[in-house]
Amino acid sequence: MRTLTGDQVMVRIFFGESDEWKHQPLEVALLERLRKEGFAGATAFRGTSGFGANSIVHTTHLLDLSSDLPVVVEVVDTEEHIERLIPILDEMIDDGLVTMEKVKVLRYSAGKS
Repeated sequence: MRTLTGDQVMVRIFFGESDEWKHQPLEVALLERLRKEGFAGATAFRGTSGFGANSIVHTTHLLDLSSDLPVVVEVVDTEEHIERLIPILDEMIDDGLVTMEKVKVLRYSAGKS
């Protein structure tokens, strides 16, 4: 089991839920790829509303129900692993926003079996 403590890096990847990678939802494909590549962990979140570079608002409101809600995938890992993430994102992400910031990991452990 890997340990992850202290100063690490968090990457947030923003895109739309209609984005795909090889006929699979992008968030599913991305999470599976990161797991296979040995990353410490990643979580996908679906937003209730948002807009991006094209300024089109996507929302869950009934009057404006969108089929392309925002998705954010967060990855926290060592700087070395995050450097390996960049070419994966270049390969898999066409449109979206990617941010990176330093974070302090207080706890990272597997649940009790």
